[in-house]
Amino acid sequence: MDDTRPIRLSSLAHGGGCGCKLDPAVLSDILGGPSGFPLPKELIIDASTRDDAAVWRINDETALVATTDFFTPIVDDPEVFGKIAATNALSDVYAMGATPIFCLALVGMPVGKLPPEMIRAILAGGRSVAEAAGAPIAGGHSIDAAEPIYGLVALGTVHPDRLLSNAGAKPGDVLILGKPIGIGVFSAALKQDRLSDEGYAQMVASTTRLNTPGAGLAALGGVNAATDVTGFGLLGHLSEMCEGAGVRAVIERAAVPVFEEARALAADGVKTGASGRNWAAVGGGVERPADWSAMDEVLWCDPQTSGGLLVSCTPESAEAVLEHFRQAGHVDAAVVGRIEAGEGIQVI
Repeated sequence: MDDTRPIRLSSLAHGGGCGCKLDPAVLSDILGGPSGFPLPKELIIDASTRDDAAVWRINDETALVATTDFFTPIVDDPEVFGKIAATNALSDVYAMGATPIFCLALVGMPVGKLPPEMIRAILAGGRSVAEAAGAPIAGGHSIDAAEPIYGLVALGTVHPDRLLSNAGAKPGDVLILGKPIGIGVFSAALKQDRLSDEGYAQMVASTTRLNTPGAGLAALGGVNAATDVTGFGLLGHLSEMCEGAGVRAVIERAAVPVFEEARALAADGVKTGASGRNWAAVGGGVERPADWSAMDEVLWCDPQTSGGLLVSCTPESAEAVLEHFRQAGHVDAAVVGRIEAGEGIQVI
């Protein structure tokens, strides 16, 4: 082996980013049984609704939001990998309507395969994002692992009355998506050396853009639910939102923002292994148009790493929510559908 050849982080991992998530069906099987432990009343959100974080009520003014997320490299640049992983982990705090306060780092590195300077660059990338979010990394834990793993435990606070859940959507709401989809296709193309420089720049810009709009959503009024679209794809996380609230979603296919290069790549057969698993988990509950294609299936179930927020709000508040996103640099935010009484998802 030529020791002068650059190390590709992605070559050291079996998957990348949120595409490493467990198969949704496998996860449901693992988590399906009762815990057998009585939950304290202060634990106001736990895993029962598959929400983005756990929430503990401290008092009438403050609730603590706690979450964790980590994964293997989605890009080869170590500092960018650290930034993406940290942005993704903090997203779950924002999805609950909370403001991050501090983080802990989770680090697993193949010490004999990666030089110390690459590991330092990963940590520096994560630290820069956490500090930009006002949530410094206060400590953490590290192990010698078979493949590179990095992420954060992210903690935040929110007033209990301004807490957002993925289970609060109401019939009559509209759905707003904060970022375009297609990140999983981009990551697969990158591994195949088929992603253009422009596509890579779009991928990095999207996955390192913090979902800061989440922290102020509840204050706008009319916002009933939120989640972030990550490893289970748009349909997977929308399905969790519908199941949690006992409602039905209608999505307008033409309204969903998609990276154009990702659309072209998907049409040319580029996809992740996770998209098929995601479709197998939710496809049976999705009504789709007659011209639904294999490309649609790939994109709508594409695992998003550090994806956008999916917000359910009243039609009257939609323009204020969109402007809130735009002010934070999320210029692709768009109304993509609506919530109705019933169950399941319909794509029109």
